[in-house]
Amino acid sequence: MYEKTLSRKTVYQGRILSVDVLDVELEDGRRSVREIVQHGVAVAIIPQLSDGRFVFIRQFRKAMERVCFEVVAGNCDLGEAEAVSAARELREETGYISKSLKLLGPIFPGVGYCTERIDVYYAEVSEQVETAFDEDENIETLLLSEAEMDEMIRSNQIADAKTLAAWMLYKAKRVDF
Repeated sequence: MYEKTLSRKTVYQGRILSVDVLDVELEDGRRSVREIVQHGVAVAIIPQLSDGRFVFIRQFRKAMERVCFEVVAGNCDLGEAEAVSAARELREETGYISKSLKLLGPIFPGVGYCTERIDVYYAEVSEQVETAFDEDENIETLLLSEAEMDEMIRSNQIADAKTLAAWMLYKAKRVDF
């Protein structure tokens, strides 16, 4: 299966994303239109303390008009290696320093309309230093056991797709650590 791009027009260019409208030709010759959100690579981190608890965050998300419970995550800076981004985001959002990072794998949050790829990492973390939030962020750090996290998922307290996918990757691959 393949779609040939006949034309592309950027209809919006923002700070972290752009929107393109593509005219495409399907394999059977039919034509269609695709609206694609162009977004760079991002990272998500499942940080774990030496006592076994995991570090998560809560923050208000305007798009959802609610406080969301999430895995630590953020965009990679231009030219920045993903592992470097993961360590930076972890420190900025939580104040924790990673002792080790292990790539669990990529996730693609919106394959029907968005180019975003999020590389998910597991991090063993040590000391906590002062956070360095972006000036427009207000983030609360939460520490949870594995059982508490699983219960929050079972009781629908977590709806963020990247957090659910990242936790699933952690659970599926932790035997490899």
